Amino acid sequence: MLSWDEFNQDEALDKKPEPKIEQKAEESQTDQQVPLQEHTGTKGISSLNTEDHSNQIQRAITDLESLDISTGIDELEGSAVRVKVDDKRMINCRADLNQLVPFKYDWAWQKYLDGCANHWMPQEINMNADIALWKDPKGLTEDERLIVKRNLGFFSTADSLVANNLVLAIYRLVTNPECRQYILRQAFEEAIHTHAYQYCIESLAMDEGEIFNMYHEIPSVAKKASWGLKYTRSLSDPNFNTGTPETDQELLRNLIAFYCCLEGIFFYCGFTQILSMGRRNKMTGTSEQFQYILRDESMHLNFGIDMINQIKLENPELWTDQMKEQATQMILQATQLEIEYARDTMPRGVLGMNAAMMEEYLEFIANRRLVQIGLPEQFEGVSNPFPWMSEIMDLRKEKNFFETRVIEYQTGGALSWD
Repeated sequence: MLSWDEFNQDEALDKKPEPKIEQKAEESQTDQQVPLQEHTGTKGISSLNTEDHSNQIQRAITDLESLDISTGIDELEGSAVRVKVDDKRMINCRADLNQLVPFKYDWAWQKYLDGCANHWMPQEINMNADIALWKDPKGLTEDERLIVKRNLGFFSTADSLVANNLVLAIYRLVTNPECRQYILRQAFEEAIHTHAYQYCIESLAMDEGEIFNMYHEIPSVAKKASWGLKYTRSLSDPNFNTGTPETDQELLRNLIAFYCCLEGIFFYCGFTQILSMGRRNKMTGTSEQFQYILRDESMHLNFGIDMINQIKLENPELWTDQMKEQATQMILQATQLEIEYARDTMPRGVLGMNAAMMEEYLEFIANRRLVQIGLPEQFEGVSNPFPWMSEIMDLRKEKNFFETRVIEYQTGGALSWD
């Protein structure tokens, strides 16, 4: 890291006189370099450089005089008058996207504030116990090791898919500024999650090629990734725009796929497995990372549900019987894919659970997702076999961070510039 002493040394070196270069007699005067004078106030700039700077400044002034202010007028029209609350809408809104207040959706702003208060970083969690356990040949069973690898392989890819969808599609198409503010926060949190998985993989000295390519090579992982990608292909096209019933419904399907299914169903088998491991005092650092990620994802899910329902409320013509059937099928398909993943990662009973228990849990979760967006339940008589998961979602960050924080970690205000 560059220190102030080194900076002063560099400055001193800059002040040393340049060595004189002997000129050959046959060189013409025009080939000789114009010597730079020492800087003393505003003096010391060669007349040639002064002329060059003057020309550059004049060019900038001239270019601005010919600026066509009609460029982008469509985007500027929304800010021609003061924005009223009633002018704001979730999609296809002409109100100024850059004018945050007055708020229309207080729930979106509150979720942004909650997300900021919920900030954490992967390095704050001590991984020493996990490293020792992972290196110990008898520390974990083969089934337990399979669970850790499969989940790190899936999640390291899945959160990148979510982040890409947020940045390349949803942010551009959602036209409410307070919702956009939360989406920016969510995108940053997805980056933290990807960082956390990488931090676990690196800490445990895993084969990074094996883990990061799992979504290509393991069928149950590949299916989930492929299923999610098909709902973002068209929206990530920069030429895609909402404004017609067909394109508005396509955006709505995207939101249901990524909030209700990918974050709302695909993550729950893996979270339950890793957190169950932590409850048994195994892989406690990795489990703690997943606790904070799960809490973030719960907030993402709730925000997405609110956004979906708000779009439905403002655009009831989109919520047709056909759209309801499509949404139901999407959630059922996601549930079946996650059940396949559960069977793949738990071929035998492990950690006080088995594939049959996980199947019931996922069906319970699917019913909740359906009801949350106004659709009827599809699985009768199912209950939650893992009630402790709700308790973990309500984890208080302060207790864990003060007990397990790595002493080498520094916040921005504590950084040393030595």
